[in-house]
Amino acid sequence: MESSFLFGVILALLTVLIIAVNALMIVAMLLSIHKSDGVGFCFTLNLAVADTLIGVAISGLLSDQLSSSDEPTQKTLCSLRMAFVTSSAAASVLTVMLIAFDRYLAIKQPLRYFQIMNGLVAGACIAGLWLVSYLIGFLPLGVSIFQQTTYQGPCTFFAVFHPRFVLTLSCAGFFPAVLLFIFFYCDMLKIASVHSQQIRKMEQAGAMDGAYRPPRSLSDFKAVRTVSVLIGSFTLSWSPFLITSIVQVACHECHLYQVLEKYLWLLGVGNSLLNPLIYAYWQKEVRQQLYHMALGVKKGLTSFLLLLSAKKGGPERPRESSCRIITIFHSELDD
Repeated sequence: MESSFLFGVILALLTVLIIAVNALMIVAMLLSIHKSDGVGFCFTLNLAVADTLIGVAISGLLSDQLSSSDEPTQKTLCSLRMAFVTSSAAASVLTVMLIAFDRYLAIKQPLRYFQIMNGLVAGACIAGLWLVSYLIGFLPLGVSIFQQTTYQGPCTFFAVFHPRFVLTLSCAGFFPAVLLFIFFYCDMLKIASVHSQQIRKMEQAGAMDGAYRPPRSLSDFKAVRTVSVLIGSFTLSWSPFLITSIVQVACHECHLYQVLEKYLWLLGVGNSLLNPLIYAYWQKEVRQQLYHMALGVKKGLTSFLLLLSAKKGGPERPRESSCRIITIFHSELDD
């Protein structure tokens, strides 16, 4: 009982962080899209929405973990909760794949990118992504072999879903996605290296100043770096849970459900907290937008405190502030 309560506290803390950080990311992305009509921002916004829904979905599981009631959640309700969690997680993973493909396409076809990836295509990709995600999440409810025959509670993933469901997802989705990520990374690295070699040859021939490097090569390497971080985060977060689930299917004598549900599942869900931090750090426009939002909050809070002090103390002459204003240039945000 104490272990379940501790797990519930950790889950509650993770839920609050996931929802809060991704909600902040959603606001920043909406403001960025309003300022610059970028298709890539729509994909990052969709990722933040999917991760926020994961936080909302797992918040419904807190009652079973923190409650002292002996009566477990009904199996149907638990199955719906887990289907919603799985759908949101699938949407998050598929959006990560979509972002990787978008960056790959921008490097592979730089001249035709904006013709291929326009607003209509991006909207169709996002709509199809959510359709596939909900089909994946609610698949066990319609396929009996993916359901557990008995249910005793509390409401956990493997209390209602059989490990062979995870085995199917791993073989049909996770491992092909990892291979696709590796292909994107290797091809992007190859293209960026070719661009760098061409620029170096032109510099040596005196066609351009050696101290100047065009931004095109720099953007290529930034895209490669972003995809590499993306691959690492995605793989490290979900592979332990999926691989251990495969071991559980193969080994009938093994009892790994406690490790899967208490530790490895939380590690996979924690990827929804890492995603906004990664993309907010690597995308210059998002960093700048977060900086301007922080300035706006600081300005509003300062005005409120001045107004509050004026009401309490009556009309006073404004006193000089001992605080110095530090100006941060945009170039510092790009580092």
